[in-house]
Amino acid sequence: MRTLTLSVVLALGALTLVPSCSSMYFGAMEAIGVPKREIFVDRVKEGRQAQEEAKQQFASALEAFKATTKFDGGKLEKVYDKLNDEYESCASRVENVQSRIKGIESVSDALFDEWKDEIGQMQNADLKRRSETSLRDTQRRYEDLIAAMKKAESKMSPVLVSLRDHVLFLKHNLNAQAIASLQGDLSEIEGDVGALIGDMQKAISEADAFIQQLEGKPQA
Repeated sequence: MRTLTLSVVLALGALTLVPSCSSMYFGAMEAIGVPKREIFVDRVKEGRQAQEEAKQQFASALEAFKATTKFDGGKLEKVYDKLNDEYESCASRVENVQSRIKGIESVSDALFDEWKDEIGQMQNADLKRRSETSLRDTQRRYEDLIAAMKKAESKMSPVLVSLRDHVLFLKHNLNAQAIASLQGDLSEIEGDVGALIGDMQKAISEADAFIQQLEGKPQA
């Protein structure tokens, strides 16, 4: 996206905090030469990156949980602190994913509405038909993308809750026996995180394909 002064970025960014101001934001961006399509592509890329970062963070949290169950001497407080840090990082990544999805949905609604309106203004029947086909195809691919992102996002919170419960359990029972008891939960945590990572990877792949389509690049 084009380089803007800090004051302009802050002013425009503030508009996105209020849903009713979205149209003002997009109008202001177009006034400085940034069309909705460009914003759309940027937000899909940001959403893809958020999914990738969340995937890596949950994988890191799983490794920390595994290490916790294998505790064999040392300071128990360090074990707890490490697992708690991983949990808090996961929580932050989840919030970022949720925020990015909302941003994508906001600009997609505005972009597709504008696209439909502009098709209605076209007089050349062939060009109009081709534009309608392009719109339908883009909307279909977008629906696949947002569905994949939301499916992955919907599974993040349950896994996050499970991690939080184990972190709190460890906080309340900071002893070797409590840590050993967590071994019985490891397989379930591994399964949940593994399924989540799989869904996030699907969302990332959908985003890659969609971005290629929007940018007119041949798909691998």
